Order: sequence, then C-alpha cells, then structure tokens
Amino acid sequence: MKLPVLMVVVTIALSTTIFAAEKTAVTLGTDVLTLGIPGSGPLTLEDAKTWLANADNHAELQVSLPLGLSLGQNQIKGLQKNPLTRAKVELGRQLYFDTRLSADSTVSCASCHHPQNGYSRQTSFGVGIEGQQGGRNSPISYNRILSDLQFWDGRADSLEAQAVGPIANPIEMGNTHENCVATLKAIPAYKAQFDKIFGEAGLTIDTVGMAIASFERAIVTGPSPYDIRESYQRFAQFGAEDLAELKDDDEELYAEYLSLQKAVANNPMSESAVRGRDLFFGKRVACSACHVGANLTDELYHNLGVGMEAGTPDLGRFEVTKVEKDKGAFKTPTIRNVADSGPYMHDGGMATLEEVVEHYNKGGTPNKWLSDKIKPLKLTPQEKIDLVDFMRACSGEYPVVATGRLPE
Repeated sequence: MKLPVLMVVVTIALSTTIFAAEKTAVTLGTDVLTLGIPGSGPLTLEDAKTWLANADNHAELQVSLPLGLSLGQNQIKGLQKNPLTRAKVELGRQLYFDTRLSADSTVSCASCHHPQNGYSRQTSFGVGIEGQQGGRNSPISYNRILSDLQFWDGRADSLEAQAVGPIANPIEMGNTHENCVATLKAIPAYKAQFDKIFGEAGLTIDTVGMAIASFERAIVTGPSPYDIRESYQRFAQFGAEDLAELKDDDEELYAEYLSLQKAVANNPMSESAVRGRDLFFGKRVACSACHVGANLTDELYHNLGVGMEAGTPDLGRFEVTKVEKDKGAFKTPTIRNVADSGPYMHDGGMATLEEVVEHYNKGGTPNKWLSDKIKPLKLTPQEKIDLVDFMRACSGEYPVVATGRLPE
C-alpha cells in the first residue's frame, strides 16, 4: 500500500538551523530565536556590539512552521515588507519586555501579553499605567505570523501598526511615540542595535514596530496532541505487510511514521477529546465554521451576542468599518493553546472554556446582528465535556523565551 504524496512538515523535536544561499532556514515553534543574547545580567553596549558584529545574525531567515501550523505555510503574513533576522527578532524581544516604552516605566507589552499567561493576562481587561483598565480583554500575541489585521476589531492593518498602538494609548502605556523614541535613543545598546539593523532609518517609531512585530512573529506554538494524531491517521490503518512495504519503498516516509508513532504515544488524545474533535468539525456542531484553517481561526469578525445586552454595547468591528452588519462583531480567536488564555471573549466575561461552550450551546445572546452561524447546539452534558477536552488537546509547547537581559 502506498501513501499519496503529502507536503507536510513534521517537527517534533528541536530543529537544526541550516545555512544556505545567504538565507538561514529555521523552523519556528522552538526556542532557536528567543533565548536572548548569550551572557548574564543587563545587556551592555559591548555585548550588543559583539552580537551585531556576527554576520549570521543579520542573514534573512527562511522560516517554516511546525506540524499542524505548517498547513498555513503559504498564508504567512508580513515577511515581504519586514523580513525576519535573528538580530531583529532579538531586538524585538528586548523591547517587548522593556517597561521603559511606557510613560512611567511600569508597563511593557508583556504586562498584558505575558508568556506565563499564554501571552494574554488573567484579567477581564488589560491593565495599563496607574492601574487603568481598558475596555477589552487582552488578545493573545502568539501565532501572529498567520494574521494581518490586529486587535479584536481589526483596526490595525498590520502587526507593526498593532505593536506601536499601545505605546501612545493613554490607558495602556500612556506615552507618546516621540518620547518613546527619545528614551530609547538615550540607551546606547538600543541605539547601536537600531543603527546596525535598520541602517539609515535608524531608530524611529516605525522601526520600533518592525522589531516588536518580528519578535511576535517568532512566537509560534509547537505541535499539539491534535496535530500529531491528525498526521498519524495516514498510517493508523497500516498492517505489518503495509509497513514492511513502506520501509522498503520509502525510507524517509517510514522514518516519519516511526516518529509520529512515538509522538502519538507520548502525546495521546483522550477518548473524550477525540469525540470532541468529531463534534468540533462535524456538521451538527460545526465549530469549524469559524475556527478553521491551520491556526483554527478564520480571522474574520462575528457577532456572538456577547455584551449586547448592555445599555451601550461595544460595537466592535462596526467602529472601524461603519458597516451595519458589523455591529457587535469581534475577531475569531485561535483555539490553539486557548486553555492558557482565559478569561474569554472580547470582554473577558467568561472565566472558563465550559462557560464558552455553554454560551454557544444556548445559541449566543439574541440581538439584531447575531451571526447566522450561531444556533442552539442541544449538546448533552458529555458532549460539552468532550468539546472542552478537544480544545485542551489543541495545546502545544511555546518557545522558551528569555524575559530579562535587557539593555542597561
């Protein structure tokens, strides 16, 4: 028995870096880009200069995505205008965790999108300088390499635009772009990095956005039990004879089979999660009407009725487009690693995945603009459990990220 040829990138363990033709091939989803500049303590100017002197750190990266997300390889966003390099990703990492981007040096990007909280925060609303609360839940900042429009309402047309928005938001970082740039220029290790990486452009608010966006694009979730099982299904029905033939005919594919067999054993999906998977993608429940594609999101906007019972509801996407049907519509979040990023919905009004399932089960909250995709599901108690278990099985490892080692 021969398998059809499938273009699937399988990455279970750490990938090696391959140097070729002036580009460096890297598979995201590992910590190959995110461990910071080697050394300990605050980053000195000499540390930065030594790092910048290595030509390998400025080679354009040819990135591929890990198992599961690899199905979206052709949907990668932003790299034509802002190619990734190790130096640019590292600079973005420093900025992401640096509170000096805010007016009072108390808030960083990580304050609302922290790796310890699934690149979100366990608060209903984002919390900025002086403890001010925003009006929406902090969206996740991983797997953004497959997304262009950003924020719950899609008001930022790129990851670069999103990255600098909070700096000047009076509730978030409370700074100005001019003061942020002036602050960074006064830090020698930052100025040296910007001058080397961006050349004549140097340190501007635009290059700040490009650096932070580069780091965020490098934050990609690794293969989940769901991804591993889905890929293994191609081999699941093979008997001993079929495997023997495969071993003789295609050593590479047979090695993939052995790797996946081991991965499935080490990352099993429970029977409940498997049933939940069938519900999720099945016609009756059809979660995949919106949670679809490699990142399990359509990147579109839908009214679920969340918050629409308020006297003055948040109108979401409508505030950007002024299109009537967009009233109360918000961006579909990814299901990947969703178990880590509660509370849920744009208003953070649902504490658990169980509450989220119950909201869909009842058919959302009725209102004039409710999406036609939202209908009562009539789930049994066990089916509700199964759906939650499936969503938990969509969690993969995050890259290890250095949160310290910032310029002195």
